[in-house]
Amino acid sequence: MVFFAMSERHPLPPLSATDPVLEHERLHQEIDQLQRALTSHAVIDQAIGVVVAFGQIPPEDAWQVLREVSQRSNTKLRTVAEHVLKFAQGGALPDMELEQMKRALERCSTHFSGGRSRP
Repeated sequence: MVFFAMSERHPLPPLSATDPVLEHERLHQEIDQLQRALTSHAVIDQAIGVVVAFGQIPPEDAWQVLREVSQRSNTKLRTVAEHVLKFAQGGALPDMELEQMKRALERCSTHFSGGRSRP
């Protein structure tokens, strides 16, 4: 049995019987990846908000703080963001991340005193 796919660039190329099944599986994997990415971005965005409030810095700087903590503690950004959210709810940051967070926030405050004013 031969199937045909509709496309503006390549109209009706023949497909094998297994091609639709493989495409279906590929699309489900892509959907799963996109859902994980959306969840990850939401966690990171919330953590940025915590750092903005805690450090009294703009969101762009809070993003840089999270990235820096992630890189310097060798921890995935999403994991750092999850830890920051737990910290905001009364939990504790892992020692390495806490130390890196303090250092990153100090660098931001130095950055502000170097000509920029706080909001």
